[in-house]
Amino acid sequence: MSQFEKSILITGGAGFIGSHVIRRFVNNYPNYHIVNLDLLTYAGNLENLTDVENKTNYTFVKGDVMDTAFINQLFDKYQFDGVIHLAAESHVDRSITDPLAFLNTNILGTVTLLNAAKDHWKDFSGKMFYHISTDEVYGSLGDEGLFTETTSYDPKSPYSASKASSDHFVRAYGNTYALPYIVSNCSNNYGQNQFPEKLIPLFINNIKTGKPLPVYGDGNYTRDWLYVVDHAIAIDLIYHQGKSGDTYNIGGFNEWKNIDLIKVMCSIMDRKLNQPEGTSEGLITYVKDRPGHDRRYAIDASKINRELGWKPTVTFEEGIEITIDWYLNNSEWLENVTSGEYLKYYQKQYS
Repeated sequence: MSQFEKSILITGGAGFIGSHVIRRFVNNYPNYHIVNLDLLTYAGNLENLTDVENKTNYTFVKGDVMDTAFINQLFDKYQFDGVIHLAAESHVDRSITDPLAFLNTNILGTVTLLNAAKDHWKDFSGKMFYHISTDEVYGSLGDEGLFTETTSYDPKSPYSASKASSDHFVRAYGNTYALPYIVSNCSNNYGQNQFPEKLIPLFINNIKTGKPLPVYGDGNYTRDWLYVVDHAIAIDLIYHQGKSGDTYNIGGFNEWKNIDLIKVMCSIMDRKLNQPEGTSEGLITYVKDRPGHDRRYAIDASKINRELGWKPTVTFEEGIEITIDWYLNNSEWLENVTSGEYLKYYQKQYS
């Protein structure tokens, strides 16, 4: 590994956000060796990374962040200088039906990585454990106000509780063992390669196939939306320029009520599919609200803007057009994902 200036472990790199981070680091830092650790569960897809899979500074490893012996072997083999930890169970609805899976991956997996970093990094100079988290740890907002880096944690779902716990463990290891760390909390991501259980790709696919668009409750739940490429840029900046022991909130300055967002998507899809305006809106179906549904999230991203100079590169209108075009132009990817064919192939390849 001596030909590389740094060796960085990125966990969950075959997932939605992770694949964009992998691509950015592999392409922008040819002097870094980037090791992508992913278990290739249903949301991890190596088809997301075909453009970098043959790069000399990129290595994929299939494995579980909860496997202590395996993680220690990786640290021994690659002598990591940094960890960018994205691997997580992330879907709120599934956390309600299977909370234990979220506890295991999000909490125990994070602690396993923290232990490996603590034990292998005898000298913390030049080392960094960067933990990627969510704005959902802060709970729910009323009609006004924004989450800041000092907002008290108040998680409302098993998913957000598991992420809040992992955040606390990262900070505790920093305090107890002097482990260098950074935490960032981001708002809802959207963009290319997102698994179609999430709202935007699900609704694009449902509109395309004429299926109902299920809207929880009254549809007036508000979220801040962040284009995934802008998130990857922010992660790059934070890893290289962020202050150890600090927290950065990353948001898109893009608040939308779910129902308004859905109607914008419907209008764009009608135009893209050359069908009469209002056709897609006719698919909207209001369904029973999910338990513990947070009313509003909104991020104050002024700190990362002020200290690191980051701001979104695209407006939401630009980003959603790019996203819709990508899904319409990559129907084979979407069919493979929804059928599970890619998962069967890669599980066999890396079993």
